[in-house]
Amino acid sequence: MPRLFTGIEIPAEIGLALSGFRGGLPGARWVDPENYHLTLRFIGDIDERMADDVTSILGERRQRAPLVITIDGLDTFGGGKPRAVFARVAGSGELNELQAEQERLVRQAGLPPETRRFTPHVTLARLRNVSPGDVADYIATRGHFPKLTFTSDRFVLYSSRASVGGGPYIVEAAYPLS
Repeated sequence: MPRLFTGIEIPAEIGLALSGFRGGLPGARWVDPENYHLTLRFIGDIDERMADDVTSILGERRQRAPLVITIDGLDTFGGGKPRAVFARVAGSGELNELQAEQERLVRQAGLPPETRRFTPHVTLARLRNVSPGDVADYIATRGHFPKLTFTSDRFVLYSSRASVGGGPYIVEAAYPLS
């Protein structure tokens, strides 16, 4: 039973820049730079037949121009119980439209709706038992975050093994945006 999700790949040079933010937060499990990605739609553990249906239906999306993606800062999920540190992706109408289209397509394939609001990001670390103060200090001491911009000309369907921290991720299918 594969665990699937769609996403945007992070180019190596952007991954290298993001990897410079690794470290300095006790209790963080840092994501390996080769596993950085921007998740569009988590699909989850599904059977092979549904995986084939999802792979096929994603090919029915409308044509789109390549996406310009800008990563513009650090943030955290979890508030008083932080669970992840991430690089924030600046919102764009085109990115939100692509994500909404994928949501519609996977629901059309028979999957339940995603219950979480789409927050475009690149996970840098997963946290367990890390204090909100330590996370706030980590982010505050990273001061100036240089905007990192790249163009993506495709999105991909990833598979992963159920593991602590995710990865390794395998590209199962690629869908051009142009």
